[in-house]
Amino acid sequence: MCGIVGYVGRKKVVPVIVEGLRRLEYRGYDSAGIAVGNCGRPTLDVRRAPGKLFNLEQVLREEPLEGTFGIGHTRWATHGRPTEENAHPHRDCTGRIVVVHNGIVENYLDLKRELTAKGHRFVTETDTEVIAHLIEQVQKDAEAGGAPLTLEAAVRRAVKRLTGAFALGVLSASEPDKIVVARMGPPVVIGVGEGEAFVASDVPGILSHTRNIYFLADGDMAVLTPDAVTLTDFEGKAIERELTRIQWDPIQAEKGGFKHFMLKEIWEQPRAIRETTLSRVSLDSGKVFLGEMEIADEELARAASISIAACGTSWHAGLVGKYMIERLARLPVDVDYASEYRYRDPIAGPDALGLLITQSGETADTLAAQREMKALGSKTVAICNVVGAMVAREAHGAIYTHAGPEIGVASTKAFISQLTALFLLALKLGQLRGKVDTAQSIELIEQLSKVPVKIEELLRTRSAQCEQLAKEFAHARDFLYLGRGIHFPIALEGALKLKEISYIHAEGYPAGEMKHGPNALIDEDLPVVVLATRDASDPASQLRYEKTLSNIQEVTARSGRVIAIATEGDTTVSSLVEHVIHVPAAPEVLAPLIEIVPLQLLAYYIAVRRGCDVDQPRNLAKSVTVE
Repeated sequence: MCGIVGYVGRKKVVPVIVEGLRRLEYRGYDSAGIAVGNCGRPTLDVRRAPGKLFNLEQVLREEPLEGTFGIGHTRWATHGRPTEENAHPHRDCTGRIVVVHNGIVENYLDLKRELTAKGHRFVTETDTEVIAHLIEQVQKDAEAGGAPLTLEAAVRRAVKRLTGAFALGVLSASEPDKIVVARMGPPVVIGVGEGEAFVASDVPGILSHTRNIYFLADGDMAVLTPDAVTLTDFEGKAIERELTRIQWDPIQAEKGGFKHFMLKEIWEQPRAIRETTLSRVSLDSGKVFLGEMEIADEELARAASISIAACGTSWHAGLVGKYMIERLARLPVDVDYASEYRYRDPIAGPDALGLLITQSGETADTLAAQREMKALGSKTVAICNVVGAMVAREAHGAIYTHAGPEIGVASTKAFISQLTALFLLALKLGQLRGKVDTAQSIELIEQLSKVPVKIEELLRTRSAQCEQLAKEFAHARDFLYLGRGIHFPIALEGALKLKEISYIHAEGYPAGEMKHGPNALIDEDLPVVVLATRDASDPASQLRYEKTLSNIQEVTARSGRVIAIATEGDTTVSSLVEHVIHVPAAPEVLAPLIEIVPLQLLAYYIAVRRGCDVDQPRNLAKSVTVE
């Protein structure tokens, strides 16, 4: 959601903050602003602008700012329109306190009425403005009582009045060279440098300046000065957080010659699979090693069921994981939208394992589902891309995907690394439960090791074909994606990618359900993407394939325009349809890792053809940190 970047130190403040906000643009936003302070100035200077960051940069060129400490913000509107007035930072009545905020203050109307009655003047439609006025009032009340409060003490007292979710950055002209930060819900990271300190909503915002990062937890506060970072809880008690050294390089977050981050990240998927697999498998013994687990193998083996909760693309990964786990481990799996999990009175307990899948590790709905699972007695495992993220800290075990930074809002390499992690977990469970023997394990791991090479070949040989198909289908109003079994979630994911970035309506459907409604949609204008790969060594795959061929004929009989994803060397599918994208063969359980790639490419090239903002599609955010 919103992006926060703050800095206190020796560097020029404005360039540091603006650069950091630019690196957080992938989070999604509709306005931007910055506040800067300097010793000796009675108030803080604020510049804001609606729209993209370059609008704020234009304002800064016309009205430059200089200072020794400051904070910036990119806003994704929840309360109030995306206007200059509603953009952050927000001020109190005196102009001496400013606040930036990621989250939602659920009781802001009650607080606003209370503060208005005490003489405060509100000038925006936002919930955030009440926080600045509340801090002002807390300090005013303390001073009237003869016991003035420091900024951090006032913030500590104010946050106890807030209900909802918040990540706050607060400055005061009365206490220069200081930033006060508080977290309850949305993510916050603190960067530590030599004679300087940083705050941001995510690591890329400050990674070009420091790799030494604190990940704050809910209920944490931080006070940043050039000389120190002090961490406490909301009661003022000192706390310790591990200082994490970020391993990936800032250059990894750059486009590297690609037109868009999304295309770069599609091409990075072979490396993402290798990184997720690295040191976790043995080709000699066939064993899987999941070192971040605090759950003993014996306890994993005793699990009677698994409940998966995730959102969006991660939910599709969970659906694929269900097929993988049930096939390899013979263990029943439920998959829930995380946003629905705690509202359905779920059945869970100590014999169930909770599995949370999230790229950021900070998705609000997924964290809520995790806490519900734990409250019901289940141990939880997190599949996550961000080391130190909240979901991993609260889990009993974590499988980090090591995909590196993913900047494009539409997830690609994070998804494929989640599939890889799920496959490793499924194989591990199969081994522990005695459902997969050593020979089978070695064969499956060997096949997994070949997948990155196969994707590299696919990218080299099929990208131009996908780009050509995009020219033909970019003006379609609707798309239908069909798949059976483990391939059905890939149909869902292919449809999601298309609608996310091209704004074309698209639906994924189980191929066998065509007769129960979707056939009514088919005409000569409807492109239908069909996943028709097969594993020749697997009888179940062969049966699925034959049924899918029948579905293709249903579509063509009604003049539908089929784009089929088929296995290399398959001439049967080619004889039935006009367009076929051939992909390398793979075992059924690993095929999703390969067949998603052409669907990503097709969505990407269609979006480019339509002139869409591929990396920052409208109305979407990379990390959804509020419900």
